[in-house]
Amino acid sequence: MNILWICTDQQRFDTLGCYGNPWVKTPNLDRLASEGVLFERAYSQSPVCAPSRGCFLTGRYPRTCGPRQNGQDIDERERLFPAMLADHGYYCGLSGKLHLSACHDSTGRLTEPRIRDGYHFFSWSHHPQPHAGTNWPTNAYNQFLIDHGLDYVTPDRKDCRYVQTGMPEEFHQTTWCVDEAIRFMEGARVFGKSWMFSLNCFDPHHPFDPPAEYLERYLDRLDQIPLPDYEEGELETKPVFQRKDHEGAYDTPGYLAYDEMTDRDHRMITAAYWAMIDLIDHQVGRLLDYLEETGQRENTLILFHSDHGENLGDHGMYLKGPYFYENNIHVPLIISMPGTIPEGERRRALVELADLAPTLCEAAGLPAYEGFQGKSFWKLLTGEKQEDFHRDSIYSEYYNSNINHRNPLAFATCVCDGRYKLVKVHKRPGEEGCEGELYDLEEKPLERVNHYEDRNFTEVKMRLLELMCDRMAQTCDPLPVRKASW
Repeated sequence: MNILWICTDQQRFDTLGCYGNPWVKTPNLDRLASEGVLFERAYSQSPVCAPSRGCFLTGRYPRTCGPRQNGQDIDERERLFPAMLADHGYYCGLSGKLHLSACHDSTGRLTEPRIRDGYHFFSWSHHPQPHAGTNWPTNAYNQFLIDHGLDYVTPDRKDCRYVQTGMPEEFHQTTWCVDEAIRFMEGARVFGKSWMFSLNCFDPHHPFDPPAEYLERYLDRLDQIPLPDYEEGELETKPVFQRKDHEGAYDTPGYLAYDEMTDRDHRMITAAYWAMIDLIDHQVGRLLDYLEETGQRENTLILFHSDHGENLGDHGMYLKGPYFYENNIHVPLIISMPGTIPEGERRRALVELADLAPTLCEAAGLPAYEGFQGKSFWKLLTGEKQEDFHRDSIYSEYYNSNINHRNPLAFATCVCDGRYKLVKVHKRPGEEGCEGELYDLEEKPLERVNHYEDRNFTEVKMRLLELMCDRMAQTCDPLPVRKASW
């Protein structure tokens, strides 16, 4: 089989029509779901990019494989799933982000360092913006713009200072990522190679900058767009990091500060975010059309998901940080392959993104890597396993992952058994403040009331703390530290 692995950046689960969003225009991804299996409860192992991506590409938890924070390099000894495929004769390619190592301008690096990742075709673009002082002549999307005599220009909109007008669709980074994917797939087809392609567009990651024509259709109904899920005062019983980010995203006062925005601002940001997803959907449609036109659709496994979510104003914050709300770690996951995977089915089983690499290994007939910490759900996916169950809990971690919170440093761990979600804030001796969070996911409004100190939840709290101890212990690397002589 061929494998088309599509991963968006910072897309929360409730942003597709097939997940119940009545506002977005996502006919192609909805169609993909109707032709495959949609997972209703898929979770990321970190609410931040690099830890999540390191995890799902290796099948190993963030602190095991190396990048437990943005700006930290993955261990060069790690085995990535594309490299496993390459070792078995697959032709592998990538467009867009990789983000397994430090790649910020201040490092002075010309590109993101690579371990043996297995990619033969590597069209890398960490993000589209050519930041001032950038040192990235290897950013292939920027080179694409240069080749067309274009500058990357995304001016602020006059009607909302939090939203920008993005590049036209023809020259947008999302479109470019798809162009590169089609170029790769056509080359593989012509030369008769089995292939795997990783498509990693930057959207809908901030800044909120869709092409003007994609935002336009929301403007006539702007006043009808729902405001974020937030009640003044709800953060008083929650960790300090959330109160800080309420005053400014990434603990930066004034940056996307919730209380400085008007209702119109909130709605404009939501509209822009949805518009970016509409663009992604339109481009996914081009991929589906190409595969069908070339007779490759039935032999291609397609998976679509995101690395983590986005606050989008919910709980009084924007972007992401050291918290594990549903909008942060609950992500869309759709997998399709006609004739192999059932069509139009939905799974309620709890799955982790750590399970993707083991699942794809089994799908491709590869032996399971002994270092995997995730576990394959291939039999659940294909219907061979009748019970709609995979895990009894999900685990996610944030260990100073975005390095913005410095006083205090942000270390927290999350477990969820499907109904109850517990977050433990790991404090240093002498530090004061909230010890953790406990939510009942059947309670509405969702995750607004913290029950961590509620005596009525003592039994649930102790059970989940014990579960957390077990899950944290299981993040110990299963590979031997050294080879013994006996």
